Amino acid sequence: MIVRSLKRLTPRTASSGIFSIENASQERSMSTVPLHLSRANNGMVNVLVKSTKVPRPATIVPVKKSKKIETLTSRPVQREAMPSHISYVGNEKMPITSNLKIVTPKDDTPRGIWPVFRMMDENGQLRGEALPPSIHSNDLSSERDLDNLRNVLASHHPHFASEIHSSSLLHTSAHEYPDMPLHPHNTLLRAHRQMIRLRKMDTILHNAQRQGRISFYMTHHGEEGLLIGSASALSPKDFVFAQYREAGVLMWRSFTLDQFCNQCFSTDLDLGKGKQMPVHYGSRALNYQTVSSPLGTQLTQAVGAGYKLKLDCQKSPGKEQAVSIAYFGDGAASSVDFHSACNFAATLKVPMIFFCRNNGYAISTPVKDQYAGDGIISRAPGYGMAGIRVDGNDIFAVHAAVQAARAYAVENDAPVMIEAMTYRQGHHSTSDDSSRYRDAEEVQNATDVSDPIVRLDLFLRQFDWMDDSIAMSIEDEERVAVLRAMEAAESRPDPDIRHMFEDVYHEKPPHLIKQEEVLMQHLKKHNIKY
Repeated sequence: MIVRSLKRLTPRTASSGIFSIENASQERSMSTVPLHLSRANNGMVNVLVKSTKVPRPATIVPVKKSKKIETLTSRPVQREAMPSHISYVGNEKMPITSNLKIVTPKDDTPRGIWPVFRMMDENGQLRGEALPPSIHSNDLSSERDLDNLRNVLASHHPHFASEIHSSSLLHTSAHEYPDMPLHPHNTLLRAHRQMIRLRKMDTILHNAQRQGRISFYMTHHGEEGLLIGSASALSPKDFVFAQYREAGVLMWRSFTLDQFCNQCFSTDLDLGKGKQMPVHYGSRALNYQTVSSPLGTQLTQAVGAGYKLKLDCQKSPGKEQAVSIAYFGDGAASSVDFHSACNFAATLKVPMIFFCRNNGYAISTPVKDQYAGDGIISRAPGYGMAGIRVDGNDIFAVHAAVQAARAYAVENDAPVMIEAMTYRQGHHSTSDDSSRYRDAEEVQNATDVSDPIVRLDLFLRQFDWMDDSIAMSIEDEERVAVLRAMEAAESRPDPDIRHMFEDVYHEKPPHLIKQEEVLMQHLKKHNIKY
């Protein structure tokens, strides 16, 4: 039984991964569980258990502690040879391009393997040789000045100047972010914090499921970059049709930890009134359609919503055009709904984005057993649709690709397909044991090489915007925030049982009224308290 105290939370099991908190240093020392630990847990065997500790760079270039950074090249940063290919599941190699290009139906289709658009390599450095600086960077470290950072980056990487200047991640927010205590207007630092927040929430709620406190969970380990990168490139007016691994998109739209936990614990504050299994979030206020379990159903729904948005703009020419975006996995691309949605979107010229997160596995089925062609993106030309393939672990590249895709969709009243290449570090869900169908070495290699949080962390460290002390502080704050939200949700009552019969129809039909009466009579007769 968990002790209801915010000063000290005792673990339910010795190896639960959710530790007591008395102070930050003690908590950190207790969280050093092996990254991958095989053990039996709640009837599940060979479960990969993750520490709540976010992986950090193994080696960091020593940085001279100075308040002024004259230029980006003023410190001894060793620039490694830029990789020309990205390795993927099954050791397949895909060429990397630094050219942001939406391939339209009017363009020639790329021959061979479609290239992967990338801006930032695994070492956290933007691609391309750094040029002699044309401007100086004044006090980048202490002020966390995004405008200054943006100008410096564009000066040193002119081939990315357009993407850098247009990136919302590199622009100061006009409004304060309520979840940013120290830098309320810094969009880039918020993206970094939210990626950590999502991983903390995943680790703790995953372990809570293992303890029997919730029934189900799915993590986003390794996919945080594509979620925050894409969400930050959208307009709040855009309609999101998610699958079940896009909580980061909802988090960026300010869905709170309390709301996430209330949904997973099915409390009286759950917006879905307890009718959905955990991680099937939804928020009408945030234009995030409620998740449904069957694969692919959200695709055709997104087409219909996008078409409605198009018709609304035609009726009101001055109205700002919004788009719909459908997230789906490589496995869902094998569903009938995928074909129907692509065909209707292209023929009806619907302003929408098909966003495929290709993480290598459709639950246990590797991509080599799913399709013989070049991934998912090579299908776009067959439907007469524009498309682009992007490195899903590069938050800047994903952001730029989604921004460009959205602009194309609005300007041309047409759909765009994006394939984001990533890797699922965790199990498919808590009902899955991925050690049965993939090697631990493969998982470890993806974790060590292409983790999106580490990549952004390395980028920030180049400018003294991040160090171990700051990273630890963020981790501590987010871990405690998740534990606090989980504790609050766990103490709340269940939804009223009468909600079971509500919201099914606009007006409750006679047969549901009868079912409700029978149930109430049964509970009363047998003195059952729900």
